[in-house]
Amino acid sequence: MILAWIGAALIGLSLGLLGSGGSILTVPVLVYLVGEPEKLAITESLAIVGLISLFGAVPYARRRQIDWRRVVLFGLPGMLGTAAGSALSAHLSGGTQLLIFAAVMLLAATLMVRPPPAPGTAVHPAWLTALEGAGVGILTGVVGVGGGFLIVPALVLLGGLPMSLAVGTSLSIISLNSAAGFLKHLEQGSAALHWALIALFAVIGVAGSQVGARIGRHLPQVTLRRGFAAFLVVMGLYVLGTNVPTVLKPPPVVESRAHPPVR
Repeated sequence: MILAWIGAALIGLSLGLLGSGGSILTVPVLVYLVGEPEKLAITESLAIVGLISLFGAVPYARRRQIDWRRVVLFGLPGMLGTAAGSALSAHLSGGTQLLIFAAVMLLAATLMVRPPPAPGTAVHPAWLTALEGAGVGILTGVVGVGGGFLIVPALVLLGGLPMSLAVGTSLSIISLNSAAGFLKHLEQGSAALHWALIALFAVIGVAGSQVGARIGRHLPQVTLRRGFAAFLVVMGLYVLGTNVPTVLKPPPVVESRAHPPVR
């Protein structure tokens, strides 16, 4: 369990440093370190990441480092997309969800190593921001991630926001998406949640996010993003390797027994 607590601290650190990555870490920590079933871990992940992101956004709001216009344009369509993704997840197996999750991790790693554009060079219309928000929301609902690893690149690479604004804005959007996804999963009658586990991870994660936000002010963001991208590649390949055999395994053959003739 100590490893799980360390994982919770890393979740918070990641969110505080980069405004992303917490949800990418939460599901593997809950599945592989705590031993939660895949679908239950996805629902609990939404609650944990949502709470950490909400508290993590407070210091950025106090420093006026949140672009509230982007929060609305990205966040509201994201909430609708999350509800749709959560409904879709009911028709997927836990193993399939983890495979999608691994693919997203590798995609996120690619996005995180791309260099940001020069400030003011990106032109991003409102409709495209809303469309991206809906897409990230669907992903949030399907695999239980807040989407920060996609939100931050979208805000920085496409929206032209500096990292100082993108992190706080991302945390606010993650809070909205996670809340919408968590409520939708509850409506679908998820298995009994471990509320004590959720509370413990949230408390440790919130503390970690505050530390991460302070450290992030003094570290080069490019180095942080590249290091995190390398971690995503390792984790993504591990999740793929552990779930591909399960998903591709053929179902057991049930032998049919002929009924004896009626005399």
